[in-house]
Amino acid sequence: MNTINHDIDGLILQLNHASTPTDAIASISAIAATGIKEQSVIKALISALSHHHPSVGAAAVKLLVQLAPASVKPLIAAFHTSSDQGLQAHIIQALAQIGDPEAIEVLAEVIGTSVANHCQGNVRRIAARGLGRIAQNSNNLENIRRTLDKLTWALSSPEDWGLRYAAVVSLAEIATPEALVTLEHALTQETDKVVLHRITTALEALGVG
Repeated sequence: MNTINHDIDGLILQLNHASTPTDAIASISAIAATGIKEQSVIKALISALSHHHPSVGAAAVKLLVQLAPASVKPLIAAFHTSSDQGLQAHIIQALAQIGDPEAIEVLAEVIGTSVANHCQGNVRRIAARGLGRIAQNSNNLENIRRTLDKLTWALSSPEDWGLRYAAVVSLAEIATPEALVTLEHALTQETDKVVLHRITTALEALGVG
């Protein structure tokens, strides 16, 4: 066991001091091969999310998703303690892919954020898709209700057609009677042709209309 811990400590050290993106990704791959889910590993991967090269962040996201559910709470904590928008964006990507109900609050919070730039808009859409994944795979009525409430709100967001589109896709995946009612209502309110087409397609696929 001591040998394993020594090895993982060495890999974490290599990741933290990687001089190139290739070296960082190699370290992440080596860490993944160990199968270890210790908090020190998760902490190092979260730090790697802020790497300047996007391929490193993408590799770290992929492994953090694989390490779930152990990685969920550390990711949420890191989101709340960081002011780095790039790091936060990667965290939301990971949480959205994981689809753990623990992340409902933070994903809903992101969707409700005022959009100051294009990156934030993309992150809101990813968060909306994450809520859809959570509700689609949940049997907890309260969790489903919470996600439906936020997605219904997102569908009425006037300034972001991309967020409305993501909400439509998620609501169609959830496909509860309440979700279908929301989509049918949106059909009479939506003005963007792309979003309107997606709503129509979703309802037809679900045998509604």
